[in-house]
Amino acid sequence: MGKNRKTARTADRKASRSFDIDDPVLPKAIDEAALGSGGFPYDKKLDRDTYETELRNLQIELVKLQVSVQKRGERLVVLFEGRDAAGKGSTVKRFSAYLSSRRVRTVALAKPTEVEAGQWYFQRYAAQMPTQGEIVLFDRSWYNRAGVERVMGFCTQDQLADFLREAPQFEGMLVRDGIHLFKFYLDIGREMQWKRFHDRRHDPLRSWKITEIDRAAVGKWDDYTKAKDELFRFTHTATSPWTVIRANDKRRTRLEAIRAVLAALDYEGKSKKIVGTPDPLITGAGPDFFYTA
Repeated sequence: MGKNRKTARTADRKASRSFDIDDPVLPKAIDEAALGSGGFPYDKKLDRDTYETELRNLQIELVKLQVSVQKRGERLVVLFEGRDAAGKGSTVKRFSAYLSSRRVRTVALAKPTEVEAGQWYFQRYAAQMPTQGEIVLFDRSWYNRAGVERVMGFCTQDQLADFLREAPQFEGMLVRDGIHLFKFYLDIGREMQWKRFHDRRHDPLRSWKITEIDRAAVGKWDDYTKAKDELFRFTHTATSPWTVIRANDKRRTRLEAIRAVLAALDYEGKSKKIVGTPDPLITGAGPDFFYTA
């Protein structure tokens, strides 16, 4: 695998030089390769009618789940990680769209303040954990340390090593205390990431989403891949496993994330027929999902 990775890194560097995010014209080769990049198994996006019907049905099930969580005094945490432009925010939005805002919170923490930077790393995340009857959705999480902070040099090697050792311990405490914890990694192909970056850059309503970090990520694909591989190796445990969703099609991504949570939990009025089972072609764990290019 090492030789293949080296070859892939060389190809990444050459390809990144041919991609100019500021050029208003996206190269045809990138556009055509986007959907199938990274081993995505479908050659077409899910059609809109099917998507909207399934989404509505699953959101009805989410409402039932929230009622059950509140009634039973349960606590639910769902975190979303992945490369930039993987669709984390839009998935969180569809997850929470029809849930009571009094009992669901979305957490998307900004850069640590000076005070937070001087605290225990997990402290500001621990403060966001749900109370009884509450659902908390993390749009990025404590795994910032193993991703962007690592790749961009915002943490030291010692801090990274401490994190990879301590994250499973932190999550183990949450689970043992009764929290239902779901960890999703949304995985997209390189050309799909470029296409989404390009779409954002040239859409006046979304151009604000493109940051210097995003620009830097264009040439750091292999660095993020290495970070992803180590993240899974150290933090995929029996107590707090990762679920990977191949996320080149945002419609399928949203449905699969919601479906995976609903399928794993019991709640009053659950329709197993509507919930179904996660699509094994794009949702799973293990080497076939963890170590794709």
